[in-house]
Formats: sequence, C-alpha cells, structure tokens
Amino acid sequence: MNKIQNYILGNWTSGVGEGVPLIDSVTGQIVGHASTQGLDFGEILHYGRTKGGEKLRKMTFQERGNMIKNLALYLTKRKEQFYEMSYRTGATRVDSWIDIEGGFGNLFANASLRKLFPNQPYHVEGDPIDLSKGGRFMAHHILVPKRGVAVHINAFNFPIWGMLEKCAVNWMAGMPAVVKPATSTSYLTEAVVREIIASNILPEGALQLICGSANTLLDTVESQDVVTFTGSATTGRMLKAHPRIINESVPFNMEADSLNSSILGEDAILGTPEFDLFINQVRSEMTVKCGQKCTAIRRIIVPEKLMDDVQIALGKALDKVTIGDPRLKEVRMGSLVSIDQVEEVKARTHEIAKTAKIVYGDFDKLNLIGANGKGAFISPMLLREENPFTNLSAHDTEAFGPVATIMPYKNLDEAIELAKLGKGSLVSSIVTNSDEIAKEYVINAATHHGRILVLNRENAKQSTGHGSPLPLLVHGGPGRAGGGEEMGGVRGIKHYMQRCAVQGSPTTLTEITGIYQPNSAYKESAQHPFQYHWEDIQPGMSLKTHKRTITDTDIINFANLTWDHFYAHTDITSLDGSIFEKRTAHGYFILAAAAGLFVHPNKGPVAANYGLEECRFLRPLYHNDTVYVRLTCKQKIERDVASAEHPSGIVKWFVEVFDTEDELVAVATILTMVQKKQEVFVEITDEKIAEWLNKLTENMKPHWGILTPQHLLEHLEDGYKILSGQVQDFEIATPENILEKVHHSLYNYEKFPKGSAFPTMKKGELEELMHPDFLTAKEKFLEAREAYTTFFKENPKAILKNMVFGELNRYESYLLERKHLNHHFGQFGIL
Repeated sequence: MNKIQNYILGNWTSGVGEGVPLIDSVTGQIVGHASTQGLDFGEILHYGRTKGGEKLRKMTFQERGNMIKNLALYLTKRKEQFYEMSYRTGATRVDSWIDIEGGFGNLFANASLRKLFPNQPYHVEGDPIDLSKGGRFMAHHILVPKRGVAVHINAFNFPIWGMLEKCAVNWMAGMPAVVKPATSTSYLTEAVVREIIASNILPEGALQLICGSANTLLDTVESQDVVTFTGSATTGRMLKAHPRIINESVPFNMEADSLNSSILGEDAILGTPEFDLFINQVRSEMTVKCGQKCTAIRRIIVPEKLMDDVQIALGKALDKVTIGDPRLKEVRMGSLVSIDQVEEVKARTHEIAKTAKIVYGDFDKLNLIGANGKGAFISPMLLREENPFTNLSAHDTEAFGPVATIMPYKNLDEAIELAKLGKGSLVSSIVTNSDEIAKEYVINAATHHGRILVLNRENAKQSTGHGSPLPLLVHGGPGRAGGGEEMGGVRGIKHYMQRCAVQGSPTTLTEITGIYQPNSAYKESAQHPFQYHWEDIQPGMSLKTHKRTITDTDIINFANLTWDHFYAHTDITSLDGSIFEKRTAHGYFILAAAAGLFVHPNKGPVAANYGLEECRFLRPLYHNDTVYVRLTCKQKIERDVASAEHPSGIVKWFVEVFDTEDELVAVATILTMVQKKQEVFVEITDEKIAEWLNKLTENMKPHWGILTPQHLLEHLEDGYKILSGQVQDFEIATPENILEKVHHSLYNYEKFPKGSAFPTMKKGELEELMHPDFLTAKEKFLEAREAYTTFFKENPKAILKNMVFGELNRYESYLLERKHLNHHFGQFGIL
C-alpha cells in the first residue's frame, strides 16, 4: 500500500493506520493513503518556531530572496515529473501549468522583491517622523519577523501553487511554514515537498508538511503564529472562530470561494472585438481546471438586449470544449477532483436551477475522449436567470465546477448592483472599449471586489486574464471572499512581520534602522567617501567640502549652456512682486555646483551616477552667495548585476547645501553605483605565478578531479594559446541563447564550479600529454603566458574568440585568466 508521508520534525513520517484513500480522479483508482494519526501537532509547530524560525530570522532579505530564487531554479529543472502526477487530479497540461509553473513563478517573483528591502533581517517602513521642534527626538517604524510559524491550510484545486504562493511570502519575511494541503490532492504537494527537502536549499524546519486530517492543528497556535486558510467560506468561518485563534489574537487570513462576476459593457455588441473577448474569457474561466478555481466566473452579467447573443455565442464556444483524459492533447477539459465533488456540483446547480433555466449542458450526457465513466467527469453547465434582483440563488449558491449563470441588466447602475449582490468577491471584470464605462464601474464596484480587470482590444494580447492572481497584486476580497489578503508584493510579506514604532534621537535611530536620519551625528570620513568600496561605506559616514562662491558669470553661463532663461536668472528688471531679490542661481546649477564640490575626481570604487531621488531648494541663492556641502551616506541598497559589470550596490547619499551662516539652503538624495571588493580571487602577477609554480610539484594530488600537475600546466598552456590568438580555428561552443549570460559571468566574483570541463576535454579521461616531462611543461606554460601578455601589449584593442565565453577584449581575457588560474591552482591547494 502506497502511504503518502508527512515531513515533520526533520523526518519523513507515516501516520498510524491505513489512512484515507486518495483517488485518481480520471480512472477512479487509488493513488495512495494519507494519515496523520499519531502526529503531535503541538510539537510540530514548536519545532518550526525554533528550528526553522531561528535560522530564517537571522538571514537578511537578500539571503532569503536568493535562497527562494535558487529553490525556484531547482524545482523548474524538475517540473516534468509533477505534470504526470498532476493529471491524476483531473487537470490538463494547461491546468497543470497554472499550478506547477505558476507556483514556481511565485517563488521567482517574491525572490525579486529582495531588491526592495535592506540587506538586513528586518525592514524600515516609511519616512522618519519628527516628534520635536528641535529635531532631536523622532520616530521610525520597523518590521521584524514574527517569532512564530505560518500555518497554511490549503484547498484541493491548486496543490502546488496554493502552497508556494504563501510560503514564498512567509520565507521572505523570515518565518517558517507548516503546510496542510487538502487531503484529496496531497500526493502532489508531497511530491514537490520531497524535492524541496532533497535540495537542502531551505534551512531545516523552514517547511513541514501534514498530509491528512488535522482537526486539532489549531489547538496549539500562539500569538506569534499566522494562520491562512483557502477553501469554502463555511469552513473558513468555523476555523476563524476557533477559541485558540480568538484567545491568542492569532492573525487569520481567509481566502474563500466567491461568486465572481464578469460584466459585458453596453458598447460591446455582437461583432465588436470586446464581445468576442468576453465570450472567450467566460468559456475559459468556466472550463479551466474544470471550473475549480476560486477566481472563476460564476455570474455573467450582460445588457438585457444582448442576452440571446451571449447565450448563443457561449453555447457555440462550449461546444468546442472536449472532455476526457487530461493527458490527451485534444482534450480541453479534464475532470473534477472526485466523485463526491461531482455530486456536490450537481446539487448546487439544481439549487440555482430552481429559478434559473439550464440553457446549456446535461449531467446525464457526456462524450468522453480516452476515458471511461469511472472518473469525476462533468459537463459545462450554463444557466439563465431572467430576474436576478428577485431570484437570489445565483448570488448565494456556488457550484464549484464548470457552472455559470447569465443574467441581464438595464443600465450600468444595475450591473454594479448585481455585482455587489455576490456579497464580496475575489475578482470581477468588465469588458468594454469605453474608458468612461470602465471608470464608472471600477469606482462604484471596487468596494465589493479584491481585484477588477478591465479588458479591451488594447490589452487583450498581454492580459493575464480574469482568473489569474498575480504575485505582486493583492489576492483576496471583502465579505464572502474572506476579508483577507494574500500576495501583493511587499504588502504580503509584511503580513508575517510585526510593526513596531521606535522612538529616540536621530543618532540612535540611524544605528537601529541602518538609514541616516537628518540631524543625526555625522561620522567624519577618514578619506573621501567615494574612495571606499561598498562594504566599507556605512550610514552616517560624512564629508564636509570646501566652499564656493556663486558669481554672476556662473549664472549667465549656466543659462546659456542649458538654454534655461527663466526671468529670475536672466532679467533682474522683472523681479518686482516675485519671491526673488537678486539674480538667482538655477536650482540645477546649485545641484551641479554641489556635485563639483563633493565628487572625487580619481578613478575608484564609485562606478557611476545612478540617479537623483529627491531634491528641495529651501531658499533662493543669489550671485555672490557662498556655499559648502555636507555629503553623508544615507542608505545602502543591494543590487543584482546581470550585465558586463562587476558586483556593485547602490549607495544613497544625503546632500546638504549650507551657506556661510550654516543655514541649510538645499537638500537632495543622490545615488551612486559602488563596486564591491574583490576578495575571492588572487590577482595574477608574474611574482604570484612564480610562487605558485614553486609550490607545484610533479607528484601532487588534486583536491578534486583527475588532473595531474603536468596535465594542469598543459591545459593552462592551451588556454593561453587561445587568449593570445595562436589558436582561433574553432567554433564557439556555448549556445547563442545563453552566450551573453555566460560571457557576463566573467565579471562576477563567483568561482568556477568544481568539476567544470572545457568543451574539448574528454569527460572523465585524461588527455594525452604533449611534453616529455613536468619541467618542460612548466617552461612551455610560461612561454605561452609571455606570448599572451606580449600580444595584448602590442594589440591592446584586440578582440579574440573563446570557445566558452565568446569574444573577449583585453580586460575580459584577464578576468578569464584570473578565474581560470585561481580555479586550477586552488584545485591543488596552493593558492
């Protein structure tokens, strides 16, 4: 008997007893059994809070983000195995793509948010708040990871996406998770968790999995925990009222199934692109995942004059929906998750049909492709409700399957009221080419929907669709939809963090937040701040410049240079009634002059000006005014580098311009790109090579790989012959689609992976030696290196081919030499 296991307390564990049978929804066969009998949920939650939580909380946002990115890459390489298992849930390839790659995409999207957070374990929110007239008492809000565990109780329809869209967020926040998927499809969640655990990318305890019944799971939650629930509104309300949730004030986020609506604009008549878009969208939302989506369209609200047109067009569109084995390419819709779900959908549909008329579909007639009658198959069902303000069943009852109801409206106000009758939904959409109609609908309907899509001919090709929650947008809705929020980019991460207002002096808060606060004590820099690498710059590091007097000539020349002839700068006869007293310096001249005072001219770690974030001129500066600048590091921000440049970060500099009376006259925040230290590789010099060769002996053994010392020297000799242009009769081996990325990797500070092989080398075999002995190989190696250095002295602008990295200039050739020699001499432990 195949037992679906739980991953708890650092081990894969089977529950006691036979457990609940899990059924293949297409064939009706048993996939396995799931049991949680004998598990101690209190111990599981405690393990997460301590074992996983301690490690995650200490990681910085950058470390967490890169961890999640690596996990996404790892899972993406193994995605195909999950598709085969996903078919058992009744999902087609397209349905499974949403669940599988949509889940992995959520990891990627949330990992990218690390750029919006500081390189520390906690976050500083918003702007500082001055609490005193003297500027010596202030406050700032910080957010720290909660010291609990995120308990995720998920629905059956998205066993992968449902887990990862939540976990990505709590991991980014620094919080561990305990995932409880719906039992019926937990075998698919278990398969993904097995790969996650096998990857060893997450710290132990960051993820635990419970497959099966967990009725007492909430009995031991604590105030620092967060509970999320996805599923029916009835179950959600029951869990939300759990005494432990109430007594401990545990944050509870509910995302419940809702009666989502889509409105056809009055302008979108038969024959318009919008009419066709509407029909295609409704058919898709009815049939994708066999209608088992919390965001599916349940209520189709159309102008009463277009009711027949929509019904006919939808019927024709649904006729094209083939039903059967989801593994088959010709099948457009698979099955529901279980036979029980089929009976549930039928019952709910019949309830709606007490007042509405079934105008498409038949529960008793199915033309299946490649499947027998043992699966949980069902026909798409379209109902028509003529009196939607009187008969409310379609607004109250949800058939969680391929079922939707058409209903008419007389004007847009009625359409808005009908949409609101759903008592709160996750999403609504309106299909119209009229921006006036769109605005009227959105502004008046937004109170009852978590998201609204406006679809028209302009955005149709790029639109992600009515039913697609996106990682950077809020997913949730008011009322029936649960009143909670998931995802939403930075907003979602904050749900798993505790906000705390910190009060103190500017100097103290600078140290706490890692952001320089105005009026904080300066840290005088021992040398010009632009001479420091990224790692050595600290918030508060400051430089006071020498002074400069602004002259009439400066102002006139700047006006002529920029063509900015605003009267205050050029026409002193027009100053009456203005705020200006004399010829006034341009604001941008003040900025430029400030830069002239604080910029260090020599080449150094500052790679480039990255932009200007804010600027204010507090009073006019006139000719003959004298100013000086105070340049202070405000904040450091991590930066991903993917192009041909060395690793760097962004430094925000607070620029204060003072007059001779020490009165502040202008402030700005400028950004510079600052290179990080290169401390990974030993720089290559003649002396260093001589030292290494002196340590390399003929009989040394490598720490990894199979090269002998002589093979090493001959391999490096070949490399130098390519770098010097002696060998160029080869094709570049790296595929064109990744060549640029591989080329750019020369600039990073990452070592070549152990076991890296040159394309021409025999895998697992030593090459035949070229030279008779080790000493000769040494001589030839040095000759080849001398030829390389001589070549570039004589041809400094030369560009030569490399088999792996493409075309290289002189500097890039050195970067390759540095990585290559560090790799191989490190292989023999003699760096």
